[in-house]
Order: sequence, then C-alpha cells, then structure tokens
Amino acid sequence: MHGPDFAADPAAVYRTLRAHGSTAPVELAPGVHATLVTGYETALHVLRSPETFSKDPRRWRDLADGTVAPDSPVVPMMMYRPNALFTDGEEHRRLRGAITDSLARVEPNTLRGYVERSADTLIDLIAPRGTADLLGEYAQVLPLLVFNRLFGCPRDLGERLVEGMSGIFDGVDAEKANELLTVTLLDLIALKRAHPAQDVTSWLMAHPAGLTDEEMIHQLVVLMGAGTEPQQNLIANSLRLLLSDDRFAGSLGGGSLPVEDALDEVLWTDPPIANYAVHYPVRDVVHEGRALRAGHPVVVSLAAANTDPALTGDQRAGNRAHLAWSAGPHNCPAQGPARLIAAVAVEKLLDRLPDVELAVPVAALEWRPGPFHRALASLPVRFPVAPVRGGDPDTGTVRRPDPSPAGGEAGSGPSAARDAVRPKGGWARLRAWWRGE
Repeated sequence: MHGPDFAADPAAVYRTLRAHGSTAPVELAPGVHATLVTGYETALHVLRSPETFSKDPRRWRDLADGTVAPDSPVVPMMMYRPNALFTDGEEHRRLRGAITDSLARVEPNTLRGYVERSADTLIDLIAPRGTADLLGEYAQVLPLLVFNRLFGCPRDLGERLVEGMSGIFDGVDAEKANELLTVTLLDLIALKRAHPAQDVTSWLMAHPAGLTDEEMIHQLVVLMGAGTEPQQNLIANSLRLLLSDDRFAGSLGGGSLPVEDALDEVLWTDPPIANYAVHYPVRDVVHEGRALRAGHPVVVSLAAANTDPALTGDQRAGNRAHLAWSAGPHNCPAQGPARLIAAVAVEKLLDRLPDVELAVPVAALEWRPGPFHRALASLPVRFPVAPVRGGDPDTGTVRRPDPSPAGGEAGSGPSAARDAVRPKGGWARLRAWWRGE
C-alpha cells in the first residue's frame, strides 16, 4: 500500500484484496505488516467493539519488539500519543470531552465567515491570472488560514505546523516532520499560556479536564491532523469531481451548484483519509475464518468499506451512512465544521470563478503516494480572468492585486501577479509559487 501504483488505482488493489474476504494481509510500508478491513459490516464491527479492538498503539507488538523500526515512515501516524485518538475507556472519554466541548464553542456563522474571507483572499491571488493549481494555491492554504484563526495561531507557527503534518502524512522524513510538529506546538502552547484568548487552544487549556502541556500537544496533533491534510483533500477531491464528472459538471453552468451532493460522493468513494482507524486486538480472535493476532495492526479501509459490493444501491446524495468520518466511540468529533469548511470553500470558488475548468484531462491528474490518504499531487485549472475583491487583513493581509496584469491574458498573468502581490510574513507553500519554482 505504498508507492505510486497503489496511489494511482487503489480501487484495483481493494478488488484484489476482497478475494481474501472482508480482511486481507497488507504491507503499509516496507516491513510494516497489517490486516486491512475491506468489508463494510466488518469495519463497523471493529469500530464498534472497543472491548475486543483497542486503539492503544502500545499494544503494537512489532514496534515494541523492534520488528518495525522507530524511523519507519508510518510510525508517526501510528505511534502512541496520549490523545483521544489513541486511548480507550475513561481516559478516552476525558480527552475527547475536552475536544468536543472546545469545538462546540466555535459558532458556525463565525466559522463560515473565516472560510469565506480566507477563500476570497486566496481567490484574489489567482483571479487576475486565469490559471492556478487549486491544490497548492487554494485547498492546501485555506485550512491553514482558518486554522490560524480558530486556534489563535500566528502565521509563522501555522506554516511550520502544516509542514510537519504534511511530512507525516506523506511519510517523507516523517521522523523529522514529527519533531518539527512537536516543537512548534510547544511554542504555541507557551504563547497561549502567556496570552490566552477566545480560541480553541485557550479553551482546551481552560477545560475542566485539566490537560497538561504534553496532553495539549497531542490533542492539538489530532485537531491539526484532521484540520489540514484531510480537509485539503476533501476540498480538492470535491473540486476534481465537480469539474470532471458529467453528473455534476453539467449543472454548474446553469447556476445549480450540487456541492453537497459532490461532498457526499467524495466521502463515499474518495474519502480524504482512505485507510486508517488502526486497532489492535486485545487477544487472539478469529473473524470469518481469519486469525487476527493480539497486538497486530488492524487497519480499517474506509474507502474499501464504503465501496463494498455487498452494499445495495448506489444512491449516495444525502446518504450519510458512509464511514469517511469513522464510526463508534472514535468517530470524528468535528464532522459538522469539517463539512462546512469544505462546502463553503467549494461554493465560494465556483461562485467567484464560475467558468473554471480542468487544465489537463482528469486521467492525467496524479495522486500522492501514501497508505493512509487519498490526496492529489496538484489540481491545475484555467478560467477567464476574474475581478479582484481585495484581501482581508484578518486572514492573510495581502495587498489588493493588480486586476489587469500585463497583457490581460490568461497566459501572461502569473509573473505580473507575483510582482503585484506580496503577503506580509509569507507562507512556505505560496513562496515557491510566487518565485515561479
């Protein structure tokens, strides 16, 4: 499940694995073996049976005995952290309660405003050009802007956090990325201890659960992981679908934007986290004739379970029975905010750039390797040059771009736009674009 072949066509791999039944042996990374759950009902059984399947990675025998090296690229995504994702029972309820209570203080209309202003800031950067990479210049950066506002995170720390989290998901120098993530979160926590404010980080600190600094780090890792990489993939994968699938693309020009239907389709067929929800049997068990050894990772393929041929019917619009948010006691506690962010981001882009289209055939789009995510490498598009509305000092503090770049044509805008627009402080993911790299 590592390498470009799996990334290019995971559905073909799932079809092959189903020959083994609802579970099958897989290799997540070189030398890292696991059992993958591909059946919908089996996935629900694992997710809803904490008495049999634990989330605590300290039970992972191959890591404990050295069979899996600590510098394996998947270890940062699977290692124990004292957070709500990797704990069970009362400790899980205490940590999850701090998260859900803090997220509940985020007012949906306020969140919508953050997303809309962040989207306008980023669209202003690309509107004068007529071309863009909607992944690197929109879907990747928008969650960062929103995250900075929700968590009271300065832009320089936000840039480092996303760099660290992206490295962990990609499995590229993951140990170094994990170290960057930890050090940066310590800086954020120290800042908020000294200057608490009306933000999720400060609310977590003040929660009656009494989180220590170490616990704060690891709850923020969960929230950061869910708020950046999966969120950018949900936005990008939904835009890809809307721009390439006749069921959706055909209605865009008529003013009917089936964004919610597209989100449902993506969450069923291309969920941003495709394979995760790692569990460890607390004892040797036999499921459908296959032995699942105690302490051996059981990874739930949310994507394969959602497309299980045993499921009847193909009506997905409005159907929320998918497992993209997981299920059971560890289901995603931020489903509402995550869906709102993605829906507003997509709606805003299609409203501002109604004639946007893919710049390459959909089959030419590349997917990033990695066993856990379903992530595009880029999403190139073209569109008629559009007017600029001006930046928002709260979300990006960019100066108003020149609405008439040299020549005024789609092919002549990028360098002129880079000359006309400079963010205060800058972000690594935009810096390379501005330099034309």
